[in-house]
Amino acid sequence: MAVWALDVSHQQEYAVAGFFQTELQIVEILIVVSLVAIAVRRVRLPYTEALVLAGLALAFQGQVELTLTPELVLGLFVPPLVFEAAFHLQFRDLRNEIGPILAMAVPGVLVSTAAVGGILVLADVLPLPVALLFGALISATDPVAVVATFRSVGAPQRLLTLVEGESLFNDGTAVVIFNIVLALVLGGILDPVQGVIDFVFVSAGGILIGALLGYGISKIIAQIDDYLIEITLTTILAYGSYLLAEEFHVSGVLAVVLAGLVNGNLGPRGMSPTTRIVLFNFWEYIAFLANSFVFLLIGVSVKYDQMLAFLVPGLIAIGAVLVGRALAVSVLGAGVRLFRRDLPGAYLPVMAWGGLRGAISLALVISLPATLAERGQLLAMTFAVVLFTLLVQAMSMPSLLARLGLSGRRSQPVQYERLQGQIMAVRSAVRYLDRLYREGALLPSVYTTVNDELKTRQETFNGQMEELLSEQPELRAQVLSLARLEALRAERAALDELIHEGLLSEAALADLQAELDEKIGLAGHA
Repeated sequence: MAVWALDVSHQQEYAVAGFFQTELQIVEILIVVSLVAIAVRRVRLPYTEALVLAGLALAFQGQVELTLTPELVLGLFVPPLVFEAAFHLQFRDLRNEIGPILAMAVPGVLVSTAAVGGILVLADVLPLPVALLFGALISATDPVAVVATFRSVGAPQRLLTLVEGESLFNDGTAVVIFNIVLALVLGGILDPVQGVIDFVFVSAGGILIGALLGYGISKIIAQIDDYLIEITLTTILAYGSYLLAEEFHVSGVLAVVLAGLVNGNLGPRGMSPTTRIVLFNFWEYIAFLANSFVFLLIGVSVKYDQMLAFLVPGLIAIGAVLVGRALAVSVLGAGVRLFRRDLPGAYLPVMAWGGLRGAISLALVISLPATLAERGQLLAMTFAVVLFTLLVQAMSMPSLLARLGLSGRRSQPVQYERLQGQIMAVRSAVRYLDRLYREGALLPSVYTTVNDELKTRQETFNGQMEELLSEQPELRAQVLSLARLEALRAERAALDELIHEGLLSEAALADLQAELDEKIGLAGHA
């Protein structure tokens, strides 16, 4: 009995020591993350790329021993990243761009997979089944780095929606195709009909689970005004939707996308401004942590000897991925523009060059069984592509946006943006105050006093804005042009609703769409 008790005691000591070792590594990573975040504020280097470089330096020095596992990436880091991105994506923006997004997220992944696989076979790098497997796992784009760049330079919101929306949905598509091709590689059997059935089942199942859970949690949140509980519920939703979908063998990634999309559009309606701010800040912080860990681990996990051993296949893989992405964007983008003439042509090269690869691709390649003979080569090729997209494509994105005239922030002074933000904030406060008064939460005298104060501030800001625009005619012309363009896009979106309601004939719709598309095209180049 004494020996057994001693053995248990030793096991507990080892467990505690292992726990403290893990905790120490987490603290060390957080210290590196904080130092990198502070450093990039002083130098012109994107945060995500700086983290990868820091991880590469640590890996080269051999100071950090960490293992990047598929369970760690897909189960721990991906749900909050996907949920936070979907949570902020508006139904209106998604609906307006659903055609291009779905075209790139489903046929686009298939085109990219086939193109990458074909090039690798022609270059005698991999046999056909394994080449297609690599094409499937490398076709999922990661928007984190490029979206951060878009926001920093003031790229158009529409372009941001296209890139972010595509990446959210093509993650799920790529995972499903990867599993189908993996079954071909391991079992040697491919049933196209069964593959299509599996794809539809896995995708639709994930979408259904995510939508139902997102809607249910939104209804619960509407009955509660406690930010601690609401944060807890959204955390459960982010991870729970993924786990439940995986339990039913459907797409966990698509489940999280729909859960975040539905909850982000319905949940905040029943929140107070304080709760909404706290919730948004919480998810911004969680996404910051997840991004930081993922990109740092990407750098730390690089095996230099393995990449050198497969240097030529890695370079060929980079070229194949660039060609496959360009082919998918050019073919599908041109097809979409036949129906949506208002889609600017300048968006296509940005979408092609902005197809970065990251966490999903690495998680898929790491999940490959050790019995696969080409596993080491696929690992090296995947790391080569991921590092190239993050350190070359992402870092060159600001200059590409500037050349194409899509970098809008530099042409608008900070004073204009500040006034615009103040005007929008005051208007939001007025709407919220009106709602409280209608619901009987404010006394008439209190409502009148505060409302008058807000209206006075709003008039002051409006006057300052008019003064600024009168002093800068070019800025006024730019603002007017943007307003006219957005109004035309709103008119076109309204046509879709009218046809659904049966208020327009197909012939009338086609004529009106053609007229508006021509005006939108002219306004976009004005």
